[in-house]
Amino acid sequence: METFSLDDPIMELASSTEQYQWTTREAVQGLFCCGGLGAGKTTGTGRQMALRFLSKKFGGLVMTAKPDEKDVWINYCKLTGREDDLIVIEPRGKYYLNFLQYEASQTDGKNELTDNLVDVLKTVIQAGVEKDSGMSNDGFWESALDMLIFNVIDLCRLAYGKVSIQEMYNIVQTIPKGDPKIDLSSDDGEIKAFDKAFQAARDNITIKIDSWMSNLSDKERTEIITNDNLENEMLDGVPEYRLLKFLDQFFIDTYITLSDKTRSIIDFTFSGFLFRLLREPVYSLFCRHDLSTVTPEDSLKGKIILINLPVKVYHKVGRDCQILFKYIWQRAMEKRNVTENSRPVFLWADEAQNFIHEHDVDFQATARSSRICTVYLTQNLPNLYASMGGKQSEYKVKSFLGTLATKIFHANADIETNRYASELIGDSFFEDQSDSITVAKNVSHTRGRSFKLERVVRPEQFISLKTGGPKNNFKVEGYMHRQGDVIMNGDNHIKMNFNQFYQP
Repeated sequence: METFSLDDPIMELASSTEQYQWTTREAVQGLFCCGGLGAGKTTGTGRQMALRFLSKKFGGLVMTAKPDEKDVWINYCKLTGREDDLIVIEPRGKYYLNFLQYEASQTDGKNELTDNLVDVLKTVIQAGVEKDSGMSNDGFWESALDMLIFNVIDLCRLAYGKVSIQEMYNIVQTIPKGDPKIDLSSDDGEIKAFDKAFQAARDNITIKIDSWMSNLSDKERTEIITNDNLENEMLDGVPEYRLLKFLDQFFIDTYITLSDKTRSIIDFTFSGFLFRLLREPVYSLFCRHDLSTVTPEDSLKGKIILINLPVKVYHKVGRDCQILFKYIWQRAMEKRNVTENSRPVFLWADEAQNFIHEHDVDFQATARSSRICTVYLTQNLPNLYASMGGKQSEYKVKSFLGTLATKIFHANADIETNRYASELIGDSFFEDQSDSITVAKNVSHTRGRSFKLERVVRPEQFISLKTGGPKNNFKVEGYMHRQGDVIMNGDNHIKMNFNQFYQP
C-alpha cells in the first residue's frame, strides 16, 4: 500500500535568504483562488495546482461548469501519466451511480437510511432554493419540506420495502387535496399511487401484526385483550406500526388539509426536483441501474472522478446532480480511516459559486483530518453571496472562506473582493519622513520621522496584477495569503508568479 506524508512538498517558494514549502499539510487545510475574467486563475494557479496534485497521486472529484473542462483534465492526466485513473461520468458513458442504492448500502438500520436520504435530497434542493429565491431561511417552508420528504420516503419503505425516485414522484403527485379519506378508486378505474402505497403499507403492517400476535402465548394474548392494552403493545412489539401511525397523522390529519396555496409551494419544490432526476440523462446516470460502476470510494484508490454535466450546458439539472454527487462524496471521504488509507484526495470546483451548499462549512471544518484538499476557484465574492442566497449570505460566505487556510488573489476589478483581500493581508507600520525648511533671519532645517499604520497591499493594487498571455510572457501574478503561517520575511503573504505553461 502506498504511503503519503503530510509533509510532502507540493510547491516551493524561495528568495535569496528564505525558503517556504507549501505541503500536503497546507493543502488539506483548503485553498481559495479568486480572480476576475481573464485574470489567469484557471490557467495559472488552477493548472499548476491540478498538475501538482495529480503528480502526487492524489485521488479526487472534479466539478464542471464550462464545456471544455473535461478536455482540460484529460490533458492534465496525460501530462502526469494518470490517464487510466480518470473516470468521467457523462451521458452515454460507462460510469454511473445509483445514489439511492449507494446510500442504502452505507447503513444497516432502516431509520438511518431515511435520515441519510433526506439529508442528501434536502441539501441539493436547498442549494437550489438558496440560489434561486432566497427562501431557505424561512423556518416554516424548510420544516414543511423536511416532513414531506421524510414521510414520502417512509411510505415507500413500508409499502414496497425500497425507495425509488419514480415511486416518490408518483406519490407526491397524487396526494389528495382537501379530503382526508384514502380512496382506492379513481375516475378511470386506476388506483392512484398515493392510495395504492398507503394501502400496501397497511397490508404489510397487518401481516407483521398477525405474525407478532402468533408468536405470543395464549396467556399473553389474553392479558393484552383483558387489559385493553392491545394498541400500546402493538406499538412496542411492531415498530413499523408506530411509523404507520406517524404517516397517517401527517398525511391524513395535517398535510392533506393544508390550503392549496401552501401545498402547491411545498409540492412543486419536491416534485420539481424529483422530476429533474427522472429525465435523461440524469435518470440513467444516477437512478436507473441496479449496480453502480463508480462510487465515491474510487477516489481513495487514486481515481479522479469528473462529472461531465457542465452547468453552462445542463444548467440547473447539471448543477443539482453535481451537488448531489459532491455531498455524497464529501460524506464518504469524511468516514474513511486515514490510518488504513492515507492517500490525500481533492475536491475541485472551478466557478465554485455553482456548487456551494449549506453543509460546506461543517465539511471543511473536518476536511483536514480526513486529508481532503478543497480547491475552490471563483471570480469574486459577490458571486458567492448571490449563490448562497437568503438572509445573511455575506456572513455565511465569509464564514466558509474562513475555513480555507490558503487564499490566492489575482487581478480583479471587483471592489468588494479587493477590499476583502486587502483587509485580510492586513496593516503594517510604514516609516514616514518629513522635511521642513524655514527662512527668516536664519535658515532652519527640520527633519522628522514617524510611523503610520497603513494597508500592506491597497485594494487598487489588485487591479494592475499581470494576467498572463503573450504581453506578460505568460506569467500570472497573484498574492498568496496563509492563515497562521509566516511565508517570507516575517509576513503571512507573498506576491507570486504562476506560469501558464507549467509542466510537472
